[in-house]
Amino acid sequence: MPGKKILMLTGEFTEEYEIFVFQQGMEAVGHTVHVVCPDKKAGDKIQTSLHDFEGHQTYIERYGHLADINKTFVEVKLDEYDAVYCAGGRGPEYIRTDKRIQAMVRHFHETGKPIFTICHGAQILMAVDGVLTGKRVGALGACEPEVRLAGGTYVDLSPTEALVDGNMVSAKGWTALAAFMRECLKVLGTEIRHSGDAPAAATRAA
Repeated sequence: MPGKKILMLTGEFTEEYEIFVFQQGMEAVGHTVHVVCPDKKAGDKIQTSLHDFEGHQTYIERYGHLADINKTFVEVKLDEYDAVYCAGGRGPEYIRTDKRIQAMVRHFHETGKPIFTICHGAQILMAVDGVLTGKRVGALGACEPEVRLAGGTYVDLSPTEALVDGNMVSAKGWTALAAFMRECLKVLGTEIRHSGDAPAAATRAA
């Protein structure tokens, strides 16, 4: 099966792990991930952030590494992509108000292509009418009221769980990246076999 093309929507202070781990993991199995940010071009960088809970009433935020933008925002041709991924952190809070970002999300929603969202990434989706309507969605707990107001059902996942609802995969945060990416790969139709695995047909025959 040929690799798929995934469009990753980011902004300044997007969660570091949710950029790097997702991108490298998908590329490791042959998919292409284009990391874009409004008004940035290929070769530019964005500042990422690291969020964690350390005993305060809410999460703390620290500087992460700089992340490379590898696709010029204005050159994106949506028909070329098989899925969209909304990474979390603080970036979604402001890029969701960009009408161009909203149009991108609307394209994937209306065409029925897979939509992947983690942590605050749901904030991007809730900015577009109808995207979360009737959907069961996992996200950081602070997003629960907005998910409900956007017509979705917030699901309080564990920190390591992922949720699939039709063409949408969601999770609470970066600690769920293993489960999240595993479900994203399934939705993309990617099958990973280990050496010694019996073909599915042979397994059923046994």
